[in-house]
Amino acid sequence: MTEAAYDYDLFVIGAGSGGVRASRIAAGYGARVAVAEEYRVGGTCVIRGCVPKKLLVYGSHFAEELQDAANYGWTVEKMTFDWPTLRDAVAKDVDRLNAAYTNTLNSNKVEHFLERATITGPNSVKLASGREITARYILVAVGAWPVMPHFDGAEHCITSNEVFGLENLPGRVVIAGAGYIALEFAGIFNALGSHVTVVNRSETILRGYDASLRDRLLQITMARGIEYKFNCGIERVERLENGCLNVHMKGQPDPLGADAVLVATGRRPKTDGLGLENAGIELGEHGEIRVDDTAQTSCPSIFAVGDVTNRVQLTPIAIREGHAFADRVFGGKDTRVAYDCIPSAVFSQPPLASVGLTEAQAREMLGSNVKVFTSDFRPMKNIFAHRHERGLYKLVVDAQTDKVLGVHLIGPEAPEVLQAAAIAVKAGLTKADFDATVALHPSMAEELVLMR
Repeated sequence: MTEAAYDYDLFVIGAGSGGVRASRIAAGYGARVAVAEEYRVGGTCVIRGCVPKKLLVYGSHFAEELQDAANYGWTVEKMTFDWPTLRDAVAKDVDRLNAAYTNTLNSNKVEHFLERATITGPNSVKLASGREITARYILVAVGAWPVMPHFDGAEHCITSNEVFGLENLPGRVVIAGAGYIALEFAGIFNALGSHVTVVNRSETILRGYDASLRDRLLQITMARGIEYKFNCGIERVERLENGCLNVHMKGQPDPLGADAVLVATGRRPKTDGLGLENAGIELGEHGEIRVDDTAQTSCPSIFAVGDVTNRVQLTPIAIREGHAFADRVFGGKDTRVAYDCIPSAVFSQPPLASVGLTEAQAREMLGSNVKVFTSDFRPMKNIFAHRHERGLYKLVVDAQTDKVLGVHLIGPEAPEVLQAAAIAVKAGLTKADFDATVALHPSMAEELVLMR
């Protein structure tokens, strides 16, 4: 089939961050592009992920700010919180973003179908309405979906998808899992006044982050009232006649009472029912689409980007992968995505952020040729607040080259501080470069250049 014989040059399945970016860039190169999205334009991050969740984080911070205000001379009376007001404000902003992403497609002359599409062959898809469409290339960018384990009463639980629509603020929340989604929502509900219990199968929180930050976060959140139950999982959830839930856990004699059970035990690529087998596309052990470094699948005309590939489940990576795909296929540029030095953050309370190698990873690679510099300090803001929570900044350095291999921070505004530090690590700067930089005083960020 000739190029002109196809309905489109590119058909994208999924209008999330990666799919929208790929569509826009490809259309900018003159390609005829269409996108199918079965729910709302914007994807996980915009509709039911990092953006609405960050807005909840901001909303929950006011509990702490208002409590601290008196120590700064403010009189705040009749402090009350109304969950529906915050919930509805977040939903309204999601509507705004959905419209903005839709306008992006329209302004770039990308046709979009608000219905599910499945693959029927190497160059064809079928819409839920029954329409058959052909395309020279197909890009799969459907993202990932929360995993719900199999146990009795799982239907009484919610995932991060449903948490934004809760009718009322639950007084008691049990959260299964101890990854970034679990701990971010634990911090939100704890700050808003809910009693939070985190249940985890292992004794490790935030696997993959530096141990010093994990330990500090555990200490602080426990002091704030979050309870943890380690080395146990949920066995069953029972709904009582009054609507409350009893959470039965393995190895625990007594159930936990809860008003909501949030399961945050991971996300799985959303490949079920996509018709990938019709094009001979190979999947990995977790259902992810296997791709090479050009995002090409085992079918030469079909590509995949973002969380559906399970390489790095981060929105900025999906965007870069989508952009690079369009550059290569339609722009004649051999653009590749670098997966080293990716900064990441957990918007827990307090937040933490990291880039590069952890201390454990560096020692595994370099043995004793590792230097570690730390600053353990009390943020100035906490002094008037009468909180004894301490921030911790950490540099991991190659002892032979003096190159900074990793930066790890926990404390107020840690993610904002880390972004600039990530540039330094990506650029290969040395500890001497950090030392030679004049401190910005008074700030928490100055601790990065004062470690000796």
